[in-house]
Amino acid sequence: MYYAVNSSQMKSIDHYTTEVMKIPSLVLMERAAYEVAAVMKQKIAKTDRILAVCGNGNNGGDGIAAGRILYLQGYQVAILFIGEEEAATRQTKLQLEIAKNVGIPIAYNNYKPGEYNILIDAIFGVGLSRPVAGEQAKIIEAMNRTDAVVFSVDMPSGISADDGSVANIAVRADYTITFGCQKQGLLLYPGAEYAGEITVADIGFPELAVQQAEPDTFYYSMEDLKQLPARKRNGHKGTFGKVLVIAGAKGMSGACYLSAKAAYRTGAGLVKVLTASDNRPIIQTLLPEALFSSYDDCQSIEGTKELMEHLSWATVIVIGPGLGQSELAAHLLQTVLKTARVPVILDADGINLLAKRLDTISEDSNARMDALSGLGMDSVILTPHLLELSRLIHVPVEQIRKNMIDTASQCSYNNNLIYVIKDARTVVAHQKDRYINVSGNHGMATGGSGDVLTGVIAALVAQGMAPYKAACLGVYLHGLAGNYAAAEKGTYSLIASDILDSIEQVLLTNA
Repeated sequence: MYYAVNSSQMKSIDHYTTEVMKIPSLVLMERAAYEVAAVMKQKIAKTDRILAVCGNGNNGGDGIAAGRILYLQGYQVAILFIGEEEAATRQTKLQLEIAKNVGIPIAYNNYKPGEYNILIDAIFGVGLSRPVAGEQAKIIEAMNRTDAVVFSVDMPSGISADDGSVANIAVRADYTITFGCQKQGLLLYPGAEYAGEITVADIGFPELAVQQAEPDTFYYSMEDLKQLPARKRNGHKGTFGKVLVIAGAKGMSGACYLSAKAAYRTGAGLVKVLTASDNRPIIQTLLPEALFSSYDDCQSIEGTKELMEHLSWATVIVIGPGLGQSELAAHLLQTVLKTARVPVILDADGINLLAKRLDTISEDSNARMDALSGLGMDSVILTPHLLELSRLIHVPVEQIRKNMIDTASQCSYNNNLIYVIKDARTVVAHQKDRYINVSGNHGMATGGSGDVLTGVIAALVAQGMAPYKAACLGVYLHGLAGNYAAAEKGTYSLIASDILDSIEQVLLTNA
């Protein structure tokens, strides 16, 4: 697990390091510069022509120092300084003076893009809080027009460290070397697209300085697959949990099949599919391992009694994939939310039905979020894509996309609900904690992919993992399966069943 911080948290880490722990800022700057130079030397040659494009803040000082280190090691380096030298920070003035003393060519506000094939972007760092304009915007535009390979220092200039948004214009980097902690804006789109290949470099921020900033956003790496539930050697099918999948209206058997099989593939001991009776032949043919029952008559006295037995049987309940929005589907959802005593994963039509219920309460987004927090259950996982979330909380899709972290925080504030907000970068939120998923690819933007995800998360919960942790690790595992599938099928041809089939490959290789 690694933390991802916003600009305010990174400033707090830097301030605590320099002002409280008394590690000089210039020491951090030199280490940052050496890390930039180290990454660059793996990618460039002595014959390359390098230009360090530097602003007057400390980010510019990092770039000047990196250019000087490369210059002293025999690389062809020049510096372009943007802005007034008198307005530069103390450390950047010193780096500029050193660069002059060692003889590096320095130009001021006069960029000739055709002369260089390697660019160091050190115009803005994490502190950018205004649109890029004027001479700086012109230089960034010129940089983006070249074929030069671009190395960005800490952040691609013009990208917000908080949410990845573009401040009017931004540098398109091939490589970004960021310092101390990963930045949220490098993980979220469009920032992730502008950043290129990212290196998180340790430049000496003490762990105590990081912890005092109270980072609350994290992401996983392959090492986190070690958190998967242990398989007891003497376990039996009941040991590994019972997943009830309430899904699939008539003619919509695919959704419940994908969820149910994904649950089995991720280790659930037993999976029961509760669906329309017409789906029986398909489910029992494609997934004979699954228990089958129909919900067709669940509104009758006997049917209600049988439904309650199904709910009591389960370790975890999935409701919604392909369920439709009929009165019967609404009754199933209401019964589950009212009576279930186990974790519930609410997906697809389950979320749309819940949105319709909220329509009778209010159109105000805050009131709707308050109503959701009053569901009265501690372990409800909602897995909406952006349009479903928009329907649920009455916030436009584009507003959600531009403010993924803030929206996730608002949804999960002061309640126990777990939100899995699905997009190119899925965000999982629970109370004050947020997870940003970095696995997966655009080939997974295909029908049924979300159904597979619900089954994966359900299986982890069934095996005893805490719901929030299961949601985070489930999203990561699902994305890895998508990556394995894309490696074999390509992103154009990828379909949900390919993701499903790749779960076993991920677990076999890494678990």
